[in-house]
Amino acid sequence: MTTWIDRILAAEQPPSGIRVCVIGTGYVGLTVAAGLAWLGHDVVGADSAAWKVRQLEAGRVPFLEPGLPKLVSRMQRAERLRFTTDTVAAVADADFVFLCVPTPQGAGGEADLHHVLEAAAQVGAALPHGSIVVTKSTVPVGTADMVGQRLARPDIAVVSNPEFLAEGTALTDFFRPDRIVIGSRSPDAAAAVGGLYSALLSDVITTDVRSAELIKYASNAFLATKLSFVNSISRLCDATGADIRDVTRGMGADRRIGNAFLRPGPGWGGSCFPKDTQALVRIGIDNGVDLGLVRAAIRVNEVQRTSIVRRVRAAIGVQGTAATVALWGLTYKAGTDDLRDSPAMAIADDLRRAGVAVRAYDPARSEPVAGLTVCTDRYEACRGASVLIVATEWPQFVQSDFTSVRAAMVGTAVIDTRNILDPIPVLAAGLDYSGMGIRIPVAAARGPAVTAARPLAGVPR
Repeated sequence: MTTWIDRILAAEQPPSGIRVCVIGTGYVGLTVAAGLAWLGHDVVGADSAAWKVRQLEAGRVPFLEPGLPKLVSRMQRAERLRFTTDTVAAVADADFVFLCVPTPQGAGGEADLHHVLEAAAQVGAALPHGSIVVTKSTVPVGTADMVGQRLARPDIAVVSNPEFLAEGTALTDFFRPDRIVIGSRSPDAAAAVGGLYSALLSDVITTDVRSAELIKYASNAFLATKLSFVNSISRLCDATGADIRDVTRGMGADRRIGNAFLRPGPGWGGSCFPKDTQALVRIGIDNGVDLGLVRAAIRVNEVQRTSIVRRVRAAIGVQGTAATVALWGLTYKAGTDDLRDSPAMAIADDLRRAGVAVRAYDPARSEPVAGLTVCTDRYEACRGASVLIVATEWPQFVQSDFTSVRAAMVGTAVIDTRNILDPIPVLAAGLDYSGMGIRIPVAAARGPAVTAARPLAGVPR
């Protein structure tokens, strides 16, 4: 079957003659580099990690991102994309330089900008006259000013062009963006950056540079708050007997609310939401503004994870079996191999500290993980387990044979933190199903080994 990325590859844009250097070849940098190459530009990806550059030159993408390896290889064959460790040489003839380096969380919650500022200082003297530096990394308000100071080049415009790429759908987000945000003090520089994306059908929002820097943080914090809200409501559904699926269906029908980010889960994680919400709170503190709603969203996220751990420990107690659990999913979401701030990992770590053995399976992660038994098969992960936790929404899990799951387990508890399983085949296999805020009618539990659907006794509401 031909996919949309196959159509993209077959219809690349004509050469533009514009030369772009992308500094940093992680999730954001590599996607931006390959995408800009497809848009017709001559792109070089620069990275200080020699091992990564060697892999990329050999056509291997060192992380999971659907469609990206194919696009990178295609652009390399078209001689529009190359890689180097010599950043200074790479910027020497660039019209645009994109800063796509990491901005990890600092000790006080603030964004650590040392990679961004080091890159600016490194290339300042080598930039051609009149070139444009673009901050693509997620950076706090005022970063463009600091980058400009490090460049020490009054002839170089610094433009904020925040990324809105979600792991697992990065190419879709690049080629079909909801919006392109460009912030600059120079209208000409803003128009030039916008011109790089002229082949994409998207609204271009042009702002001052500080507003552009804040848009990304505000967007991520709003989405994280929406997730924390629906997770709180799912716990209320458990306590009251309501069904979160009906509640969110009714909420999402309101055009002012919408359906996006209304699925409960084990809490949000990944490379962006945790650090960006903390960084936004820090920005507020530094500017005398208490972002109490964002702080509450962070607290609710922590509560969500610990409530699942309590539910698992209660289920172990009910089963009266050995303290072993099966964990389906390690990555923070499906479609990626990223474990950063993964709620699945946080749950596994809490259980392990409580003396519970964890046997895990994830379709994207087969290498060893400290403290866990990582299995190569989902049913093997269930062997000897008293509880099965579905922690990541991989579609493979939906099609599982729950008769085989029941045969492998010594207990019967299935805790579906993503609400992706159909409870009926789970119950019919002789297992107890527990979702997030889901009410299961007694009639649904009829099967050869089950007499009634019930919440797990002693499970905290």
